[in-house]
Amino acid sequence: MSETTSTEKQKKPLLNGRRALPSNNSNAEENEVPEMEIFGLTPRGFNPKDYLHVVDIHLFKEPYEINKQQHHTDKYYSPKLIVRRGQPFQIQIDFNRPYKPGTDQFWLEYLIGRYPQQNKGTYIPVLVGDELKPGEWGAKITHKENNSIRLSVMSSATCIIGKFRLYVAISSPFGIFRTRRNAETDTYILFNPWCQQDAVFLDDEKEREEYVLNDVGVIFHGDVNDIKLRSWSYGQFEENILDACLFLMDKAELELSGRGNPIKICRVASAVINSKDNDGVIAGSWDNSYTYGVAPSVWTGSVDILLEYYSSRQPVRYGQCWVFAGVFNTFLRCLGIPARVITNYSSAHDNNANLQLDFYLDEEGKLDTKNTKDSIWNYHCWNEAWMSRPDLPVGFGGWQVVDGTPQETSDGMYRCGPTSVQAVKHGHVCFQFDAPFVFAEVNSDIVYSRRERNGAQVIEKIDMSHVGQLIVTKKIGSDGMMDITEEYKFQEGSDEERLALETAVMYGVKKQITQDTVYHPQTDVDMDFQVQKAILGSDFKVTITFKNKSLNYYSATAYFSGNIVFYTGVTKSEFKNHTFNVTLEPSSSSTFDVVIKSSEYLGELLDQASFHFFVTARINETGKILAVQKATVLEIPMLHIKTQGETVAGREMFVIVEFTNPLSQTLENVTLRLEGPGVLRTAKKEFRQIPANSALTWELKCTPKRPGLRKLIASLNCDALRHVYGELNVQIQKL
Repeated sequence: MSETTSTEKQKKPLLNGRRALPSNNSNAEENEVPEMEIFGLTPRGFNPKDYLHVVDIHLFKEPYEINKQQHHTDKYYSPKLIVRRGQPFQIQIDFNRPYKPGTDQFWLEYLIGRYPQQNKGTYIPVLVGDELKPGEWGAKITHKENNSIRLSVMSSATCIIGKFRLYVAISSPFGIFRTRRNAETDTYILFNPWCQQDAVFLDDEKEREEYVLNDVGVIFHGDVNDIKLRSWSYGQFEENILDACLFLMDKAELELSGRGNPIKICRVASAVINSKDNDGVIAGSWDNSYTYGVAPSVWTGSVDILLEYYSSRQPVRYGQCWVFAGVFNTFLRCLGIPARVITNYSSAHDNNANLQLDFYLDEEGKLDTKNTKDSIWNYHCWNEAWMSRPDLPVGFGGWQVVDGTPQETSDGMYRCGPTSVQAVKHGHVCFQFDAPFVFAEVNSDIVYSRRERNGAQVIEKIDMSHVGQLIVTKKIGSDGMMDITEEYKFQEGSDEERLALETAVMYGVKKQITQDTVYHPQTDVDMDFQVQKAILGSDFKVTITFKNKSLNYYSATAYFSGNIVFYTGVTKSEFKNHTFNVTLEPSSSSTFDVVIKSSEYLGELLDQASFHFFVTARINETGKILAVQKATVLEIPMLHIKTQGETVAGREMFVIVEFTNPLSQTLENVTLRLEGPGVLRTAKKEFRQIPANSALTWELKCTPKRPGLRKLIASLNCDALRHVYGELNVQIQKL
C-alpha cells in the first residue's frame, strides 16, 4: 500500500494553491481506477469470485452492427465504439452466473481525463433503471438470457465530446468490484445533429448528409469574374483522424468540462488550426517562398496535414486560407458539428474594421503604392458551423462564421468567431465574437482619394459595391455553387442594407463620414474594362471602354497599370504600364485595347496566376478622375484522371493521371499527388523534368475499401506551375 502511495505522490503534479485539483484538460491522460474498494475489514475466507462478476462486455461496435448504424458512425475507420450523444446505444454484459435483479447491484462508470469529477461531467456513474429519459444519462435492461443481459444506454445531450473509459462496477456486502482497465471498451462520444436536445441539432436530413457525413467537398477560388473550383478531401472518417482532432483540443488546453459546448470548441479550434500563437496545425505563408515545406497548392485534402501534425506535434508547412478552412471543416465534421466552407469574393482585409479601404492616387491619377496600405483579397475562405447560441438573444443561432486563417488577434490570439451570420446581416455587431471584423470583410467601401498640392485631400470616387460581391458555398448533394450572399447582407442600396449599416455604426463599427462638399465625382462619363479570358502562357488583351453620357466634348489622359499580385491583393510587381490619350465625343462610346504578351508576365508570375489591373483617367476639362480596378486569373491546365479495370471494393484497380505541359519552357522538380477517401491513401510521384509541350502519364494500383460514389483528387506542383488539379468521380461496386 505504501509503495503505491509514494508512486502516486511522484506522479501527482504540484498544486498552485488556487484549486484542489490540477486542470483536467487532456483527453489522453488517465487516472488509475482501483479494481476493488473494500469497506472496512473483510471476513476470513472471503473470495471476490464467489460474487457476481463480469466475464465479458460486447459493445456491438462493428460498422454493420446496430450502434454504428443507428448513430451514423459506420464510416469511421476505427475498431472502437463511436456513438453520438443524446441517443441510446446497446451493450451486452456477460456475468459468471445469471443476474438477479433483486439482490445483484451493478452500474456503469464512464471516465474521461486524469482527474474525473462527477460535478464536472468527467466521471459519470450510470445507474440501471426502468426507463430512459430523453437527453439524460441512464441505462435499462432490454433483454436477459442465461448469464447475459442487454442494456440500452442513453448519454446526456450535453455530454462532453471525447474518448471515455468504461468500467462496470458491482456492489457486494464488503465493497465494490470493478472490471479491469480495457482499452477495447473505450467509447467515443460525439455531437449529435440528429438529436433535438443537442446544441448542433439540424433538422434537414439532406443537410446532415452534406454537412456532417460528406467526406469530400468543393472549395471555390479564382475571382468574382472567373470563378474556379477545386475538390478537397475532408477525410473525417479516415484512420486516426478522430484521435488527431481530439488531440487538437488537448493541444489548445481546453478544459474537458467545456468540451460539450460547440461555441467553446469552435473558438479554441480557430486558434489551434493556425500556428501563430501556440504551434498549431498549419503554418501560413503568403510570400511565394515555401522553404522547408510544401506550397499550399500541393495539398489535396486534410488527412495528410492532420496525421503529420498528430505524429510530429510540429506545425505543418504551408497553408493559405483554403487550407486552413479545409482542415477546420474536417475537424468540425469529424466531431459531429455541421460545417461548410465559404468563399467571399473581393474580401476586405487589414482595414481595422473601419468599413473603409483607402486607395491613394497621385496628382496624375496613378495609384500611389507607397501610401496605399489596404488590400482586397481576390477571395477569402472561412467556415460556417451550425449551432444554437444560448449566449445571444433568440434568433442569432444557426450558421456561425469561424475562421482559422490568422489575420487579426481576438482576445490576444489569432482566431475569429464564432460569429452569428444573422448578427452580421442585421448589423448587430455588439454580439460576440468578432462580428465587427466579419462585417467589415463583406461590407467595406473603397475610397479613392487624391492629395492636392495645398495638402487638401479630394475624394475622387467611392465604390460601395466592390467588397463582398459574392459569397458562395457548395450546393447540397452536388458539386455546384450555392450563392449565399443574401445570408450575409441585404441587397446593395436597399433600405434594409442602409439600416444594417447604421445599426453597425451605432454598435461601434468605425465609419469615416464623408462630407458631400468634398466628394463631387464625374457622373456624366463612365469608364470600365474587360479582361479577355486566357490560358496560362498565351497573349491576351484588356479592352477599356469610355462612355460620354453628356453633350460636351471631353478629352482625357488615361493610365493603365498591370500588376502581378498575391491572391491577397498585395502587389508583387508592376509588369506593364501604358499611358494614352482619349477623345470623348458627346453621347458616344469609345474602346481601347491593351495587349498583354506572355513574355511580359511569365517570368514574374505567382502561384495562382493572379493579375490586378488598375485604370485611371483624368478628364482634362474638369480635372476629375475616373478609377476602376479588377482582379483576374489565368486559366491553368488540368490534370486528367481515368481508371482501368473493374472498380470493385476489395479488388485491385488501376488509376492513370495524365498531364501536358502548356508552357514553352521545361518544368523541373515536378510533384504529382493523388488521393481518394475510401479508394486509396495519398500517393506521391516526383518527376525531374517535363519538357515544353510534352505529356506525362502516371499509372498506379490501388484496392478500394468502400463501395459507393467516391472521388479521386490529384494535384501537380512545381516552381513554375502551381494550382494544377484534376478530379474524377468513381462508382465503386460491392464485391
